[in-house]
Amino acid sequence: MKFMKLGSKPDSFQADGNNVRYVASELATDVIVVVDDIKFHLHKFPLLSKSACLQKLVATANEANNNEVDISDIPGGPSAFETCAKFCYGMTVTLNAYNVVAARCAAEYLGMHESVEKGNFVYKIDVFISSSILRSWKDSIIVLQTTKSLLPMSEELKVASHCIEAIATKACVDVSKVDWSYTYNRKKLPEENGNDPNWNGVRTRAVPKDWWVEDLCELEIDFYKRCIMTVKTKAILSNEVIGEALKAYAYRRLSGFSKGMIQSGNVGKYRSIVDAVARLLPAEKGSVSCSFLLKLLKAAIIVDSGDMVKAQLVRRIGQQLEEASVNDILIRAPEGESTMYDVDMVHKIIEEFLMQDKNAETDVPEEHEVVEIRRPGVLSDASKLMVAKLMDGYLTEIAKDHNLPVAKFVDLAKLVSGISRPTHDGLYRAIDMYLMEHQAISKSERKKICKLMDCRKLSVDACMHAVQNERLPLRVVVQVLFFEQVRVAAASGSSTPDLPRGLKDLNNGSRRSSRSAATNPEEDWDAVATAEELKALKGELAALRLSNGVGGSERNGSDKAAITKMKGLLKSKKIFAKLFTSKGGQGENSGSDSSESLGSAILEETKSTPSRNRRNSVS
Repeated sequence: MKFMKLGSKPDSFQADGNNVRYVASELATDVIVVVDDIKFHLHKFPLLSKSACLQKLVATANEANNNEVDISDIPGGPSAFETCAKFCYGMTVTLNAYNVVAARCAAEYLGMHESVEKGNFVYKIDVFISSSILRSWKDSIIVLQTTKSLLPMSEELKVASHCIEAIATKACVDVSKVDWSYTYNRKKLPEENGNDPNWNGVRTRAVPKDWWVEDLCELEIDFYKRCIMTVKTKAILSNEVIGEALKAYAYRRLSGFSKGMIQSGNVGKYRSIVDAVARLLPAEKGSVSCSFLLKLLKAAIIVDSGDMVKAQLVRRIGQQLEEASVNDILIRAPEGESTMYDVDMVHKIIEEFLMQDKNAETDVPEEHEVVEIRRPGVLSDASKLMVAKLMDGYLTEIAKDHNLPVAKFVDLAKLVSGISRPTHDGLYRAIDMYLMEHQAISKSERKKICKLMDCRKLSVDACMHAVQNERLPLRVVVQVLFFEQVRVAAASGSSTPDLPRGLKDLNNGSRRSSRSAATNPEEDWDAVATAEELKALKGELAALRLSNGVGGSERNGSDKAAITKMKGLLKSKKIFAKLFTSKGGQGENSGSDSSESLGSAILEETKSTPSRNRRNSVS
């Protein structure tokens, strides 16, 4: 730390109790200076020779036959005045980063300028600040921190502005020229851990580009914001470095932020930090991670930031949502909500992600706002697939919430239904979890949920699980079995077996409808397979699975046996007749509904038995 000593006489200030200070001298004191509750018994000559302010005050006091003057409003209080008084007496005064601003403001208040005496206190302090303090990295930060308690005079004297400019300039200097000490504890380099095979005991590591971010975390948010804005104005550092600085500040200043929460404290202070960090984020995508943005959004919700801040974060998250994990997007619902998670917020994020494929208008920034320009773009298939998988995992988690309405679950799933996925196993898990946790839902709601899934895109393992699943409607179980049979037949080069007419129409996507008055297709969705039926279906599907870890001849033999068994199953119509055969020659089985996933491949409504009791168990 830099320091400066002025004067040569020994310090002869002494105390008489807690409220009296005096100078030990043979000469009697002739003036009393009151600062707050402390009285300084001093001599006029050394004070008046250097202070224009005291000259006027003492003159006024003399006219009133009074030897006491009150300067309780002096910046820095009694300690700052004592420093100035010692300088007037020529006593030794030591200035450093911690007291120099208070001394400068007090000297300004007392009028200790060059016009009063050459080499006065103000001049010498200014030389010390410009030649020493502002050239020191850490001293500049310390001095800037001390200016807050001395407002507004510290701002009027531009001490804070000079410190901010010095800090920003040093932060932007080329790392090869950084030869001063700084704090950097966030990352351990190989040579510091003793793991660098090329380390010869001499510390020659390069200075990291973000060497300065930890030291700036010591600043309060007002000064920190001004420093970062000045750094950005210089346009020298990369957006990633600035993003790293904001991330470090949020982790340091927001208690519990790393866990996606804010611990109890000064909510107003936390809100100002969250809002400032959000507004300071570089506009470019990827300057900070999606995980950090989601933590910031969770913090904004907790501290009740404004809608504009939340909307900005939602937009930024949507632009790089493919980077997120399921845990990242599990946003707790606000207090008073019945649901566990804020599904509506995630819905907005997905909409922003999909919006990147559409044209958007340019946002007009307000003062100190980050300029964000949304241009038309095309999402890559990889990004879409990653987000679809992310949503499958998210749906599985929120499905555990007993208070989650069917409509919110379905609406969120439909948002990404347009993204082509090679498998629907993740979506099947989410649907199964919802049916497990919400067993009291109606048959129409069960139908809406099951229609989200395309049975043709289930893996062999998922098909095996679905056939055993007592929570699925029988219609879905039969469709799973049918599509697995078709897949095995296609893989082995065999032709699809002769199917009942209803199944042929189903497989061809027929849209014809010829219902009899006795048919109630809704019962098929509400009906659940019996244990005997599931057992039979399980056995048939097991025969379809390809053998793993066996030779080619064994696998082919297994395939042929499975196909032969499935052909026999389909021809016998023991299972499919319940859903797809005519009753009493009353008409052809087909349906009229369709959907983008399950419904687009099969007909929504087909004939069924009027009640669950009329089913025949599969033998």
